[in-house]
Amino acid sequence: MKDSFKELTLAELKAKKDELTKKFFKLRFDMVMGHVENPLEKRTLRRKIARVNTLIHQKSEKGSRISAPADAPGKNG
Repeated sequence: MKDSFKELTLAELKAKKDELTKKFFKLRFDMVMGHVENPLEKRTLRRKIARVNTLIHQKSEKGSRISAPADAPGKNG
C-alpha cells in the first residue's frame, strides 16, 4: 500500500525523507550482513524516498516559481 505523504507540510516531508534515508542505509547494511527477512523492502524504501523527494520538489517550487511574461524573448524567435 502506498503511503500518503501529500497532506504533509514541507518541514514534515524533509523529516520523513531523513527518516526513510536512515532506514534505507540501515537496511543496506543489514543486507550485506545477511540479516534481512524481506529483501524487497529495499525497493519499496527507495520508491518511498523518491515519492517524498518529488513532493518536496513540487512544494518548494510552487511558492518560488515566477511565470515569465507571454511576450518574453527567446520562446518564439
